[in-house]
Amino acid sequence: MAAEIVNPRSESGTEGAQEPFDPAFALHRGGKMAITATVPLRDKDDLSLAYTPGVAKVCTAIAEQPELVHDYTWKSQVVAVVTDGTAVLGLGDIGPEASLPVMEGKAILFKQFGGVDAVPIALATTDTDEIVETVVRLAPSFGGVNLEDISAPRCFEIERKLQERLDIPVFHDDQHGTAVVTLAALRNAAKLTERGLGDLRAVISGAGAAGVAIAKFLLEAGLGDVAVTDRKGIVSRDRDDLNPVKRELAEITNKAGLTGSLEDALAGADVFIGVSGGTVPEAAVASMAPNAFVFAMANPNPEVHPDVAHKYAAVVATGRSDYPNQINNVLAFPGIFAGALQVRASRITEGMKIAAANAIADVVGDQLAADCVIPSPFDERVAPAVATAVAAAARAEGVARR
Repeated sequence: MAAEIVNPRSESGTEGAQEPFDPAFALHRGGKMAITATVPLRDKDDLSLAYTPGVAKVCTAIAEQPELVHDYTWKSQVVAVVTDGTAVLGLGDIGPEASLPVMEGKAILFKQFGGVDAVPIALATTDTDEIVETVVRLAPSFGGVNLEDISAPRCFEIERKLQERLDIPVFHDDQHGTAVVTLAALRNAAKLTERGLGDLRAVISGAGAAGVAIAKFLLEAGLGDVAVTDRKGIVSRDRDDLNPVKRELAEITNKAGLTGSLEDALAGADVFIGVSGGTVPEAAVASMAPNAFVFAMANPNPEVHPDVAHKYAAVVATGRSDYPNQINNVLAFPGIFAGALQVRASRITEGMKIAAANAIADVVGDQLAADCVIPSPFDERVAPAVATAVAAAARAEGVARR
């Protein structure tokens, strides 16, 4: 007979009902992470060094020379993973407690892929200023802040305010991690088809955190043009229903002056990037330019099914692990933070992010093919390559402190 676990409610809503064994619940029981000591506590001599009275010497030294905190505590090796639970994966606004399994997962990805310790912090507020003030007060304990699963447009203001007030890296992964990996895949797709980024016109479906960040980042990297679409169509200057973030986006995107729907934007486009969900009609995909790229990254259901995309596109990528070319943030954020922490960077610059994207793309090397424009998340070369590139870029841009 199969083992059983007890959940608070069964599917029928009955309190205390038993359900069939589910490996996801079994794996999560008790949480997915723990804190362990890095020094021995075998006897009173160890205790006197690790705690009182030995610890007092270290505390006094840090009080006199605050920069010593990086050498004699874990500060330079640990990241706070902060959320308010308002935009969790594909689940939406599920609250801080329900977000914790995801934040724990993020923390173990930091450790597994980047060797960086991370602490999940789920906040019981959605107020922008309260979140900022809370993180600022927590910051002395951490070498960096990874903002996670905070809904747009608040996420933009929260990140900006924290970057202004803190002298440690603040990085909203839903924005910038996605953008970095997308650029890496796009660079290799362009290389495979013997084109440059400047030759490409892209269409992004979704004007939330990821869509806005991807658009800005690709333009910074030299993309020819990009149009961003939301539920009401192409984000363009002629629209009077745009919030401040989209108005700013309208000023820097859509050089072609397109208006209308997503389908209108896709006609003749070289690249489709999906970060919104929904379904793109096959006819719209068929209207794209020859040798097009389709990066349909919604999970679990891509905006364009790979079987459909392959009929018309030279390169197809998704956000799923069961198809080739997975656009996965884990290729970016562990190495980015590892490199930033290594040099005690005061922030993460555009140059550091571009260096990360180039490093990810370069790992593919001679394996470059239509079904391999991006490395596997389990490729052990990725995080060290990204960390090295990011650290070098931080030094070059003057934000490294060692």
